[in-house]
Amino acid sequence: MRRDTFLKSLAALAAAGALPLSARAAANVKMMIPANPGGGWDTTGRALGKALSDAKVADTVTYDNKGGAAGALGLAQFVNGSKADPNALMVMGSVMLGGIITGKPPVKLEQATPIARLTTEYNVFVLPSNSPFKTMKDVVEQLKKDPGSVKWGGGSRGSTEHIAAAMIAQKVGADPSKINYVAFRGGGEATAAILGGNVTIGGSGYSEFAEYIAAGKMKAIAVTSAQRLPGINVPTLKEQGIDVEIGNWRGVYGAPGISAEQRKALTDMVLAALKSPSWAESLKKNEWTAAVLSGDAFAKFVDDDFASLRAIMTKSGMV
Repeated sequence: MRRDTFLKSLAALAAAGALPLSARAAANVKMMIPANPGGGWDTTGRALGKALSDAKVADTVTYDNKGGAAGALGLAQFVNGSKADPNALMVMGSVMLGGIITGKPPVKLEQATPIARLTTEYNVFVLPSNSPFKTMKDVVEQLKKDPGSVKWGGGSRGSTEHIAAAMIAQKVGADPSKINYVAFRGGGEATAAILGGNVTIGGSGYSEFAEYIAAGKMKAIAVTSAQRLPGINVPTLKEQGIDVEIGNWRGVYGAPGISAEQRKALTDMVLAALKSPSWAESLKKNEWTAAVLSGDAFAKFVDDDFASLRAIMTKSGMV
């Protein structure tokens, strides 16, 4: 093959995203984080961006935070503003599914392109340090007496901590439709409300509360995992007689309208980043559980989780 013909073929393959990672120029990734700074999606997006750079599959990574409506505002901006962009990524997860079910946004998640599930993080429920309650049993007893008197603080409506609160109420015989849930736009706002004693009990991923728990400013009383989390001496809900287990998974989607070759190239980039030492460090630091799933298997998982969440939320009176 003549050299000029070879170079033209190489350029065509690169444009289609069909070259192996080692033969392509590193991408300039644009990361949509559909949440305010300081929360789980923000931490995930920036950790993934660092891993993409460290794995040398991204030359630069820029971030755009757009919080509100359980990620629906960021989703709308991503769907409308990133069409056919092969280097665009959006952080998302189970919280977004719940928000879509309750909020019915004008755009659909199906308009974007499934890339990969990254992690699962279990929620921890905490009390302010000066709370009159000491255990989840104390909270449950008050919940059964007067559901509205227990103010739950957490992420947007439809978040895993919101769903977990409704499931707890249902399991202990309280009316889940009467729980008093206060939704916050980001992890920073929820943390401030808990520290200020403006809510009775707060829920989020352990990583968001870890420093305050360690400092004695919050008291961790339960986790939503099946077993205690490694290195964290906090009892599960199941240990305390409440049959509730729920994980907060997170993943990434690509832009609408990208080709199959571009989707594969973007997926390969993300999977390469997940094998980097940088990502392994983030998993350990944030107490995330690796839960990698990509391609059609990830798309099917999202569809199934949509159906499962909708059934739980309908039964709990949240829809």
